[in-house]
Amino acid sequence: MRLTWAQPEDLLAHELVQSAAEGKDVAEIRDRWVAAGGDPVPAVSGASPDPATPAMRSLARTLLDELDAIAAAPAPEEPDDWEAILALLPPAPDLPRPTRERALGAWTGRAAGCLLGKPVEKIPRQGIEEILRATGRWPLNRYFTAVGLPRDVAERWPWNRRSAGTSLEENIAGMPEDDDLNYPMLALSLLERHGRAFTTDDVAQLWLDNLPAGRVFTAERAAYRNILDARPVPGTATHHNPFREWIGALIRTDVFGWVSPGDVRAAARLAWTDARLSHTRNGVYGAMWAAALASAAMVCDSAEEVLDAAESVVPPDSRLARAVRFGRAVAAESDVRTGLDRLHAEYGHLHWVHVLNNAAVIAYALAKGQGEFGPSVSVAVLAGWDTDSAAATVGGVVGALRGVEGIGEQWTAPLDGRIATSLPGGEQRIADLAERTAALSTGGKAR
Repeated sequence: MRLTWAQPEDLLAHELVQSAAEGKDVAEIRDRWVAAGGDPVPAVSGASPDPATPAMRSLARTLLDELDAIAAAPAPEEPDDWEAILALLPPAPDLPRPTRERALGAWTGRAAGCLLGKPVEKIPRQGIEEILRATGRWPLNRYFTAVGLPRDVAERWPWNRRSAGTSLEENIAGMPEDDDLNYPMLALSLLERHGRAFTTDDVAQLWLDNLPAGRVFTAERAAYRNILDARPVPGTATHHNPFREWIGALIRTDVFGWVSPGDVRAAARLAWTDARLSHTRNGVYGAMWAAALASAAMVCDSAEEVLDAAESVVPPDSRLARAVRFGRAVAAESDVRTGLDRLHAEYGHLHWVHVLNNAAVIAYALAKGQGEFGPSVSVAVLAGWDTDSAAATVGGVVGALRGVEGIGEQWTAPLDGRIATSLPGGEQRIADLAERTAALSTGGKAR
């Protein structure tokens, strides 16, 4: 069996990249790995094609330990501790209280955006465009289809293998299972069980009780292993976890914003508590930012207002803040094709699941879509990185802003108001999830 995001020989290549990004000197360790016959190039899909010999796997574990032991370069502009983060933030914005129920639009929009991106996850921009042109769907304005897709195009750009059977227009029957929806459901259960005073250990226990190990990926898979290995927080986020600044925590935190309408600081604090189980630095800031986007979307009237409010929870000199600002600036300056070219020129060196490139896309799509659902989620997918996750976050924001009717029946009807899940209890009704979310909503400002 070749597990993704798990074998030491595969983790090492990713850790060399992540450690270098943290200012560690990795040259000597990289040279030792290459001299022994190891490949320093990370596997795009999380697992190299051939198993390593026992000796190479043992060496990989040793080198991972050595990289873990090297202290990262000081980065006062990117702290991990909540109080240190708080000290860098500007005053929290004074946003209005919610005037109407938006939770149903938020859940529906998140599901529809995720569904749009599912079949083309991991397919690059050029492949997505070729598929759309070949099926008469360019520019993207509805769910993907395989009807009319020439065989050579399908072979050149194969659909996401887990998703094609449930997420193409001709076979959609409700929202299929996806980690981008599993995690919000889990966050809802977390709040119902522990309230807003939950701890990171509570998050870990809830994972063990409810989350199948086969349905966690990248940083969450590494953290899950570390939980089972009895490593304490925050070691769960760092030990042999080269994915600690990827997008995984960002996709988990919308609910924390939806239950904190207009209080972006409170939403960010809940997200930080959750994210530190598996992520550090910008991986955590991405989660805080997504929660703040969701919080602001429950009370604001435009995507620009949402983006302005959410930036207030991100350390201003962090790489995450720069990515968000870059995405917004590009949206104001150019057409979509040129804009996506610029995003890829800036962040194309990163793995497609990294938080920085995807945060830039989310910011770009929200700014470019100007509060319209179809254009916003379509741009998020056309960028071609973590298509379902980026479009889910964008869809949740615009869905809250516009409501279910504003999303449009062409996007909502195929969902049939249902979301499948691998969590205990099985399929959920979107209306029930929205009602539970609204019941947890609270006011007040976090300091």
